[in-house]
Amino acid sequence: MEQVTLKINGMTGDHCVSVIRSALLESSGVSAVEIHFKEGNADVTFDSNKVSLTALQEIVKNQGYVVS
Repeated sequence: MEQVTLKINGMTGDHCVSVIRSALLESSGVSAVEIHFKEGNADVTFDSNKVSLTALQEIVKNQGYVVS
């Protein structure tokens, strides 16, 4: 398992946190997501044999947020 911190721009409240967390957890290979709204980032624990960092970033982008 690997862990990455994604910097996410555009979160405005609890609904955004819920949407991002749900989308990431639906991905095969993601085992944990911790979102830090005030810091604007998410710690994601994942199996790199099942999902790539690029795929994780795309999941967040597809929800309407900017990942940097």
